[in-house]
Amino acid sequence: MTRKQKRLAVIGGMGAVLALAAGLVLFSLSDSIVFFYGPTEVVEKGVTPGTRLRIGGLVVDGSVKRSEGNAVGFRVTDGNREIAVSYRGLLPDLFREGQGVVAEGVLEPGGSFRADSVLAKHDENYMPKEVADTLKKQGQWQGDAGGQAKGGAAK
Repeated sequence: MTRKQKRLAVIGGMGAVLALAAGLVLFSLSDSIVFFYGPTEVVEKGVTPGTRLRIGGLVVDGSVKRSEGNAVGFRVTDGNREIAVSYRGLLPDLFREGQGVVAEGVLEPGGSFRADSVLAKHDENYMPKEVADTLKKQGQWQGDAGGQAKGGAAK
C-alpha cells in the first residue's frame, strides 16, 4: 500500500467515525425535539396521538374551567380551530382568557391536549414569536416580524 492510499484510508476511516458519531447524536436527540403547532396545523398535518409537541394561540374567552385541586381545562385557538387543553399544576400569574399562551405536552387520542407546562406572555406588548407567526398566518395577529405588537417593544 502506498503512502497516498494509506492517507486516503485514514481520512476515510475518520470520516466514517465522524458520520457515525453525528448519527448517534441526532438519534439520541430525537426524543427531546419538540415541534410547535397551532390548532389548525395539528388537525391539518394529522399529528398522531402520543406525539410530544407545543401548541400555541389565544386562550378562548369563557373556556377556562377550574376543577378540584390544581386541575384546569381551557381551549386554545388560532382563529380557525380550537383545541381543548387539560393541565394540572399552577398556571402563570399572567395567564388569562384572550391572552397568548404556549402549552407543551402530549396530544391525547380524542384530539385533546394534556399539557405538562403552560407559558403565558409577559406583558401586553409581547407575544412569543411562534404564536405570533401562527396567528399572522391566520390573520389574527397584527404585529411586526419580531412578535411585538405595533407601538410596543418586548421587555
